[in-house]
Amino acid sequence: MRAYFIRAADGHTALETREVPAPEPAPGQVRVRLRAAGLNRGEFIAGHGLTQPGAAKPAGMEGAGEIDKVGAGVTQFSIGERVMGRVPGAFAEFGLMDVREMVAVPGALSWEQAGAVPLVFFLAQDMVLDQGGLRAGEWLLVTGVSSGVGVAALQTAKALGAKVIGTSGSAEKLDTLKPLGLDVALHTRAADFRDPVMKATDGRGANLAVNTVGGTVFGECVRALAFEGRLAIVGYVDGVLKAEMDLEALHAKRLKLYGVSNKLRTVEQRAATVRGFTRDLLPALAEGRIKPLIDRVYSLDELPAAKARMEANAHVGKIVVRM
Repeated sequence: MRAYFIRAADGHTALETREVPAPEPAPGQVRVRLRAAGLNRGEFIAGHGLTQPGAAKPAGMEGAGEIDKVGAGVTQFSIGERVMGRVPGAFAEFGLMDVREMVAVPGALSWEQAGAVPLVFFLAQDMVLDQGGLRAGEWLLVTGVSSGVGVAALQTAKALGAKVIGTSGSAEKLDTLKPLGLDVALHTRAADFRDPVMKATDGRGANLAVNTVGGTVFGECVRALAFEGRLAIVGYVDGVLKAEMDLEALHAKRLKLYGVSNKLRTVEQRAATVRGFTRDLLPALAEGRIKPLIDRVYSLDELPAAKARMEANAHVGKIVVRM
């Protein structure tokens, strides 16, 4: 089968295609004939932790398709079922899914929509619900709200009945997100949003902030938080991995800071998040209350162009590859 591999070197990542045998499912796995796969920014940033220098590795992290073969012990899924989930090496004709990290595709979702769901909405479950504890009526602040993770956080919050403030360096991108329920759009890339956040929240601040940008806005996120506010660190596209900590604010406002990464989590820990997603967010996707925002769809042959669009930060929502 045809598959893409990714290699990190000299501060950037590069793709290459190979002909490799179709993988065989181990116990607890299924093989999927992939129909669509989503792009994830972290995979394409050298040094981000997902693609380290060294030998090339299979590219792609999530996808959707039809079960083609089942491994030993798999009884809850059968051949021909439509499924979506985590797929190491998803930019290929076939891929493997662990049954603990996949779910059935609702009939309302197209292949492209299903391919755009898993990682950002699993992340939203972990970040906004499980760790963030966001509730109806609270305020969510998302820096870099037009990213795939940012849009999923926005949609998750609106499905809960929360209110959302989002920042972006593009006014056009913010306009695209207003129909999704973005309550306050802040056109900025700088760490200058504390005052408008306070104004929007009647001086209280955001109950939860999601920082997809990195160290350049960390301090401003802390300043924009309400009493007992929470701050999720989910990305650092600015490349800034260090920031000063205002201990007085952390102490006085009883703040909670947490990371959102699957890098060190076990399969069972990730599976717990998938179970939460199935309970809390999958019904909204099935009923159309949440509709994945797809920026653009490329063919598998066009994956390098899709990668270039993501690296140029030109997208809003998810970029998807159709097999």
